[in-house]
Amino acid sequence: MTKITFFRSGGVFYGFEETGHTGYGESGDDPLCAALSAMTMFIINTIEIAYSSRVDYTVDEGATRIMVRSKAALPEFCDDEIIRYAVSGIFLAYYYQLRDMLEDYGEYLDIGIVDRDYE
Repeated sequence: MTKITFFRSGGVFYGFEETGHTGYGESGDDPLCAALSAMTMFIINTIEIAYSSRVDYTVDEGATRIMVRSKAALPEFCDDEIIRYAVSGIFLAYYYQLRDMLEDYGEYLDIGIVDRDYE
């Protein structure tokens, strides 16, 4: 099972962490894991390129762990309201996309939210 925990501060989504293998298919040939990886890279590239904002991410394939965060979503780090809205919006959209996927893949995904300041 893959657990995806979203990070939120002051009601604003600013990142997420994915851990574990979904178990939907064999490692290296799992379409659900491939979909999660593609969506994650889409988010990273969108923040970096389309929004010209920094995104901090780490990929630990050995531990099957990915962490993605962006200070650009939070008012204490970014003065541009449009950028903040866009960056936090893409994290929020990913959260809702995954919630929709729970209907078909609930035994392979676990989604949560934790409220905490950016570290």
